[in-house]
Formats: sequence, structure tokens, C-alpha cells
Amino acid sequence: MSIFAQKLRRCLWGLTCLQMWFWFFISATAWAQAQNGSSSQVGLSGAELAQMIRLNVERYTLSNGMTVLLHEDHSAPIFTYHQWYRVGSRDEEPGRTGLAHFFEHLMFKGTPRYGSRELDRLIQANGGTYNAFTSKDVTAYHTTLPAGKLELIIDIEADRMRNLIFDEDEIASEREVVKEERRQRVEDSVLGSLSEALWRTVFRVHPYRWPVIGYMADLEAATMEDLKAFYRRFYAPNNSVVVISGSFNSRQAKGLIERHFGSIPAGEPIERVYPEEPAQSGQRSLSLRRDVQSPTVAVAFRTTDVMDPDIFALDILAGVLGWGDSSRLHRRLVRREQTVTSISASSQNLASSGVFQITAHLKPGVNSEQVLRSIYGEIYRARNSRVSEDELERVKNQLMKSYVDAMKTIEGKARVLAYAEVVYGSYTRIFEDLARFAEVTAEQVQEVAEKYLQPHQRSVIQVLPRAGAAAPSSPAEES
Repeated sequence: MSIFAQKLRRCLWGLTCLQMWFWFFISATAWAQAQNGSSSQVGLSGAELAQMIRLNVERYTLSNGMTVLLHEDHSAPIFTYHQWYRVGSRDEEPGRTGLAHFFEHLMFKGTPRYGSRELDRLIQANGGTYNAFTSKDVTAYHTTLPAGKLELIIDIEADRMRNLIFDEDEIASEREVVKEERRQRVEDSVLGSLSEALWRTVFRVHPYRWPVIGYMADLEAATMEDLKAFYRRFYAPNNSVVVISGSFNSRQAKGLIERHFGSIPAGEPIERVYPEEPAQSGQRSLSLRRDVQSPTVAVAFRTTDVMDPDIFALDILAGVLGWGDSSRLHRRLVRREQTVTSISASSQNLASSGVFQITAHLKPGVNSEQVLRSIYGEIYRARNSRVSEDELERVKNQLMKSYVDAMKTIEGKARVLAYAEVVYGSYTRIFEDLARFAEVTAEQVQEVAEKYLQPHQRSVIQVLPRAGAAAPSSPAEES
């Protein structure tokens, strides 16, 4: 396999990880469990489930501002090391989109001590794996190694925090890798194109409107100075969180972290001011033409950020509407009306805002307006009547089980702890949320549907066959 192909394979895996911010991960896991009818832990209270995931975590901060979380787990002779930075695509500027993700690639170019080939060789020779991902809010680097290899990765991460190589040829090569990644994952992908169109339609002002991977023209325009300035601003210890989970000695780890990171100076404080998205006053619609056999449609609503208590009821609403065979949308559109091959719902809540999304893949020959009318009808029903107690309990069980399952592995624990610390501001939030899910009522589910899922708040994106299908002539109505 060529070096280019190896790079592309690694970055394509990284791009799939872009969607693994915590709430979406939990929702996706719960949706999968709904598909196979998983229902273990039924009957346990939120407090009892919270006790199952309560971890012994030591948190401290270095003098330069870097936060460290340590969780020893000697159930297997491995550990996972996560180095997260508080920077994502929302921290970019118009005309320079994609810098956060581009820079994730450059971090694998190494330093004078650890070049890119040396990094790969060392990690593989020591029996480890490593990768990274970028989202709209964060950039994260994660490595899993056998016990006893902790200093290796601490030394590597500290070195590339301050001594990264900036080589014109390497940057030019990696630029081509990222551009090809964009072609494959966005421009040549129905779901990639739909997702990009959806976010730029829902958001008109906030930086969430552009894709994490950036626009092709901006990738071309990024200069050496742009990249160096990005590094200086965001890759500093006071903008980073380290999480170590697994088989290691905390006392030794603290000494190693101080030795390698302690002398790195803190960066300048980062002032983050994001433009406020104005209220939406009418439906927004966008149609894309692609070489497809049948349409794919998405209905989206801007919701709220991860710190808003509404997110718990929104997740349950998504489950009632679109998680698995027993969900309302599946029963209506897949079983009864037989107009779609699949349909799902999700509530994606990020640091600054959120999106509630319903996506349907239509059967060939089905008019998209017919499907949209049915989707609007189920949203209308959710706004105007309460979900049943059976529906409420089913989705709660799916959500809470997925929450627990996400933390059964050493890597899963590290990822969840890092996300909570970086996005929520405290890892302890993960021990509180199960009880908050358990407390959600049918009334609250109806309230969030009424609050966020109004017709004038929706955005409708359609991917339609390029030839032989006319654009919708009139908007569908709720029924």
C-alpha cells in the first residue's frame, strides 16, 4: 500500500470519528440497541445505574494550566492515553475553514526527534495503536499501548505540543490527502453532501455552518503562517486535557507528566466569542441533485447546547420518533406506508448549539413530499400529545444501557471522561446524567417538541436523482 493510501485510510477513519462527540455516540448506540431489542438493566433506577459507572478519578492541574485525569483500571494489561485540545472547526474563520482538521493531520508529521515514520514505527513496535479525530468543538489524539509503555507516549505528546515540524513539502502532501478525503467523504457521498448542506442551512451565522473538513478553496488557501499561528494559539498546555485510563501507576504517571509537560509555558488566554445565531422565522429548503436511484431527505431543527437541561428530553424524543423498529417513524413509514427503506432521528447537542435531525432513505419511485407529510405528521403528534409510558420507559432503558455500555472498555472510559471535562467543564457530569434521564417525564418530552420542532423552525434538505425527477412543486404540510 502506498504512503498516500495509508494516510488516506487513516484520515478516513478519523473522519468517521468526527461524529463521536458524546451525546451523538450515546444516541447512536441506543439506536443500535433498539434495532436488536436489547433491554438489559431494565428496572434499575438512574441512581443505581450511575453507581455502576462511578469511577475513581484523580483530577489535577499543572502550573501551566494543563488538566490531567487519571483512572487506574488493572482489568487488562493495557492503557489508553488521550490528549484533547479545546479547538474545533467553530474556532476557525471564514476563508480558512478546515484548519482544525488539517492541523490534526500535521500533528502526525512529527518533530525533529520523532518524525512521522518514527512515530509509526515506535507505536507499532511497542504493540500499540494510535489515531485522532476532529469535531466542531474539539480535537483529540488517542493511543492504546501495553502496560509499562506510558513514558513513550507522554514524551511523544509533550514533544509535538511544542516542537512540531512545519515543512513545505510535507504540508503540500498532506493538503492533497485532506482534499481527497473531502472528495470521498463529502462530494462523492450522499450522506456527506446532505450533512454539509444541512448544517449550512440550519446555521447562517454561527461557525457550525461550515464543515469540519472545510471547503476545498479554503484548504487550497491555507498558508504556512496560517498553520503556525493556529499552532501557537491552540496547541498549548492550558488549552489541553490529558486522560489516562487503564493499567498504570498514578504516582509514576504524575511524575512523568510533570517531567515532560511541566516546563512547557502556558499559551495566551483564548477569548472565544461566537456570533449568536438569529431566530429562524420560516422554513428553509435546499435540494441537491446527485446520481442516485432514489431520494434521501432530512428534516432538521436548531435546538440547544449541551449545558441546557432540555437535552435529556430531546434525546428521549429522538428515541420515541426514530430509534429502531418500534419507533413511531419506522412503524409508520417503513411498515405501514412502505415508502422508505430506513428512517432515523437524532439529537446532536454541541458546546454552542444543537440540531434535531430526522433522515429518511426513500424507496425508488416514491415522491419525497409524501414522505415529508408523514414525518411532519409524527412531529405534530409529538407536539400535541404526550408519549406513552411504555414508549418513555423503553427509550430510557435504551439510553441508560448505552450510557453504561459506552464505559465498559478502558478506551471508552477515557473518551467519555475527556469529552465531559473538555465540553462540560467537569468529568463529574457523567455521574449525574443517568439520574437526569431517569427523571424525564412525558410532559417534558412534549414541551421540548413544542419548543423546538415548530414548522417555521425546520430546515428541509433533499438529495434527489439528477435526471428524471422534478423538484418538489409545493411544500408538504403536517397531517
